[in-house]
Amino acid sequence: MQLQRLLSITRKAIDEYAMIQEGDHIAVGISGGKDSLTLLYALHGLKRFYPQHFELSAVTVDLGFPGFDLEPIRELCGTMQVPYRVVASDIYQILFDVRKESNPCSLCAKMRKGALNQAVKEMGCNKVAYGHHMDDIIETMLLSLIFEGRFHSFSPKTYLDRMDLTVIRPLMFLNETDVIGFQHQYDLPALKKKCPVDGYTKRQYAKELVQQLNREHPGAKERMFHAILSGNIQGWPERNTYRKISGGDAHRLSRP
Repeated sequence: MQLQRLLSITRKAIDEYAMIQEGDHIAVGISGGKDSLTLLYALHGLKRFYPQHFELSAVTVDLGFPGFDLEPIRELCGTMQVPYRVVASDIYQILFDVRKESNPCSLCAKMRKGALNQAVKEMGCNKVAYGHHMDDIIETMLLSLIFEGRFHSFSPKTYLDRMDLTVIRPLMFLNETDVIGFQHQYDLPALKKKCPVDGYTKRQYAKELVQQLNREHPGAKERMFHAILSGNIQGWPERNTYRKISGGDAHRLSRP
């Protein structure tokens, strides 16, 4: 996938869910994987011409996994002139050495997000961008259906009132295959996953289930995503869609 296509799809999400306003300072949460690095490229590219001016920073919560080298990401941020902060933590030690968790994902996510959001506020940012894409949203919906008995997925934009911080997900219209293609096309310095339970989680089960359903029923993934967008999920912001008309003005089509 070329950079221009990435910027176009990212801007579609930002525009339709009003993710960016004038004067925002956005921190990109960098895990080290392909998704967050693709998001960094996207927002860095949009910053040059997006009509609402915004500042961009990046932050990584170092979970403490042995051999987790962030230097390639530090160099990338330096090349882009994006301020980059690394937050040291002992999350790995707490989860695997002290508590010896067999199912650490939920607690890990809670601790990681807490550390990330605190760092973002200390950096003076009012928004934090996560690299979740279309597949993540669909997989979360399936996990919610199967294990919680409700139709739900995380929102494109969420205001955290206790932190006075807004979470945005600008890659929501990208397939994971698009992200993989961009990673290869631009040789992103994505880091290998170090978590010992990676590949053995409920999310991995949901990922494989979506792939199976889409193989057996082509187009199933897109239909599930459409159901999410039009499902009036509690907590989701209103969606605006537009088309160009004569004179270059934008005309609102729908607000599903």
